[in-house]
This record gives sequence, C-alpha cells and structure tokens, in this order.
Amino acid sequence: MDINKQSGAPLYEALEKFRRRRVVPFDVPGHKRGRGNPELVRLLGQQCVSLDVNSMKPLDNLCHPVSVIMESEQLAAEAFGAAHAFFMVGGTTSAVQSMILSVCKAGDKIILPRNVHRSVINAMVLCGAVPVYVNPEVDKKLGISLGMEFSQVEEAIKHNSDAKAVFVNNPTYYGICSDLKSITELAHSHGMKVLVDEAHGTHFYFCDGLPMTAMAAGADMSAVSMHKSGGSLTQSSLLLLGEDMNANYVSQIINLTQTTSASYLLMASLDISRRNLALRGRESFAKVVKMAVYARDEINGIGGYYAYGRELCNGGSVFDYDVTKLAVFTRGIGLAGIEVYDLLRDEYDIQIEFGDIGNILAYISIGDYIQDIERLVGALADIKRLYARNSQGMFSAEYINPIVAVTPQKAFYAPKKQLPISSASGHVSSEFVMCYPPGIPILAPGEMITPEIIDYIRYAKEKGCSMQGTEDPEIEFLNVISEEE
Repeated sequence: MDINKQSGAPLYEALEKFRRRRVVPFDVPGHKRGRGNPELVRLLGQQCVSLDVNSMKPLDNLCHPVSVIMESEQLAAEAFGAAHAFFMVGGTTSAVQSMILSVCKAGDKIILPRNVHRSVINAMVLCGAVPVYVNPEVDKKLGISLGMEFSQVEEAIKHNSDAKAVFVNNPTYYGICSDLKSITELAHSHGMKVLVDEAHGTHFYFCDGLPMTAMAAGADMSAVSMHKSGGSLTQSSLLLLGEDMNANYVSQIINLTQTTSASYLLMASLDISRRNLALRGRESFAKVVKMAVYARDEINGIGGYYAYGRELCNGGSVFDYDVTKLAVFTRGIGLAGIEVYDLLRDEYDIQIEFGDIGNILAYISIGDYIQDIERLVGALADIKRLYARNSQGMFSAEYINPIVAVTPQKAFYAPKKQLPISSASGHVSSEFVMCYPPGIPILAPGEMITPEIIDYIRYAKEKGCSMQGTEDPEIEFLNVISEEE
C-alpha cells in the first residue's frame, strides 16, 4: 500500500473545490443547498447540506465512474488489497445482494450457512438461487451458532458439485470466524466462487493479530461495512473483488438495483474513512483491541456474566475470534440479553448494539474512550446487583436448524394464506420472522414452521426483542403457502 497515495481523497477534495465555487443550482436536490429547507440546515448544518449535491461532470457519477469516484475506488481497492472496489450507498445489504446476483441465476445452487443476514435470503428470492445449507454447530452454553466446519463444507460440495458458489460469514455478529483460507481453496478447486459477508470485519484489514481478511484468503468477493467499524456514514459500504471477477459485469449487476442518485455525503464519507484507516487505522484499532480486552476482563470479574473471547477457538467451528467484539452472555444472572439491553438504555443511558435472548453485544470502535468502557462495566455490575434472578426456565438457543421445504423464491411468490401463529405448525412459511438486530431469520420463506420455532418466536416477543419481517406487525399471524392444504 502506497501511503503517499493513500493520503489523498479525490472525491472529497473535488466536493470541497465545488463548494468553494458557489455555483448557482438549477438542478436537484430541490432544497438548493439548504435554502429551501431552513429546518434541515438547523438539523444538519450548512456545511452538510451544501455538499448534498447531484451527479455532474466535475463530481463524476457512481453508475459509470470515470474520474474522481473511479480514483477513490482505486485507492480503496489498494487499501483493502483488492483487485477492484465499488462504493455502495445502499448499505452492505446492497453489496451482499450484488455478490449473489453476480454469480447465481435461477436454479443455481449456493452453499452457505443458515445463520446469514436476511439480505442473503432476499437475494435468493430475487434471483431464484437454491440454498444448500451447511447448518452450523451451536454452542450449547451460549446458544449461539458457530462458524462453518471445513468438513461440512467439503461434504456439501461433494453432494452438490454443480453449486456455483460458497458463501461465508466472516466474522459472525458475535465475532466467530471460519477457516476462510482452507474453505476458499477447497471451493476454488471445484470451480466455485467464494463470497464473504465481511460486514463486521472492516478492521481486520487495518490491525495486526486479527483474523484473516477475505482478500488475503483469496476470496472472489467481499461485502465490507465501512459504516460499522470503519467510521463512515451509516448506509455506506464497499464491495471488494478478487482478481478473477469481471468488474465490468459486476458493475452492471450493481446498477440493476442501486440508486442512480447516489448520495455524495455517503460517498465522501467512504473516501475520507478509507484515508483515515489507511493512515491511522493500525494505531486506532490497536487501542480498540486493548479496550475490548480490558472490558472483557472487567466484566468477567463481576461474576454471573461471561464475556467470551479466543478461548472459544477450537480449530474448526470456531477457527478464529475477533477480540474487538464485546459479546456478553447474560443468562448467568437470570436475564435475557434483550432485557439487559433495555435496562442499559432506559436506566443508564447506554445504547449497545443488540440484545438477543441470551447475549448482548457492545460494539467497540475507533470512536470509543476508556471512560465509556468503565461506565458500561459499572452499569452491568449495577444491573446484576439490582435485577439478577434465577435463570430456571430460560430459553437457551439463539439458532434453530431449519427444515427447508421449497426455495425462498418459490415460497415468497407462492399463493399464501394467513394463519394464527398457534395454528401454523406443519405449514411452510412464505415470509420472514426475525429479531433485528442482528437480522438473522428465525424463519425464512420456504421453511417448515415447527412447534420449537413458534415457542421461540413467542419467547422473543415476550422478552421484548424487536421483531420484523412479517406482514402482520403484531406477529400474531403468519403467512404460509396455501397449497399445503
């Protein structure tokens, strides 16, 4: 990586140059640099609204970049060790979906774990790909799904030699990583592409001692959430390509769904954040690692909680672990993760990333301070003292292996009917049910509804998880394939 080159930010610099010219706007957006919407200026500031502009020659165009956006994407590719990088303004969801749409058509098989983000299954609904699930192991204590076992992927490839790709979460929301390099080499030896959801792994590229990156492992495509640990604005992301991908074809795929009115605020934030990471990322993330290790030690010292780390590594289903992830098991104090999540926000003014039925995740990044960590630790100690109770009767699993009856696309578009959730067991779902975050479906289109799943949904609702995906906002009814009658 050429540090001298990385000190530039072509798109951001072009925006600043344009702003100083005070060009009279007879184009969109209609707020005209904020003049038409004073409340927006008061909320966001004049500097921000003056940079909310439309595509034009001096500022290039994301759909077909030829100048400053192209140069910024080239710098991003170099910084991340990729052959090509695309700026994405539809979040990492759009990057994930572009990966799948680039390699799969209707009827094509794709090998993947079931604990994927909803965007993956949405992509299969759109293109008609057929999932071949490698059901992950579940940690019996923590209740969380683990990584992809090499032997399981090998078995899936053996029985599905016509699959087009292998899709890997690396890391999972909880920080768990698979043996990405070995899986990639295996897939490539069978002519399959490797796609990696690296939404929670931006920092891997800029910190020594963390798990292997997708590009270093030789993966063909990777979706990187710059807005998560990379410091860019929410909804901005990168799609990275390896040497063997046709960037021009992938660009056409991206343009099928991505907006033609890309936000220059989002793109400029990608440009600035890439520069920041390239120049200062190693120093910044070394501090993040130290804070996370300190927090983990302090929380484990409270008793009752379990902030887990590299001790989970077993060479297989937990090949490596992202130590920056502060994931904490809470059932030891008799509280579901979502209950601790709510208490932290409502009673202590601390907003963590998510709480599920057994764990919480506090996202530590380059913007945190040690004082923030100490406040979190103190609040968790207080919650244990004031709210701890007996854990008997609590649900233990965050993940239930699905029974896949039909493809996601067929189920989503099939004739359907609505049934009370109590009467839905034995039917095939035509919609999603999930807690968000993390956005991993409890139930996806095409999967059998079982009593175990119904009990899980009810328990998650009772504990206060934010549920979504269903047509019925109250999740008292589920849409099922009507042909099952």
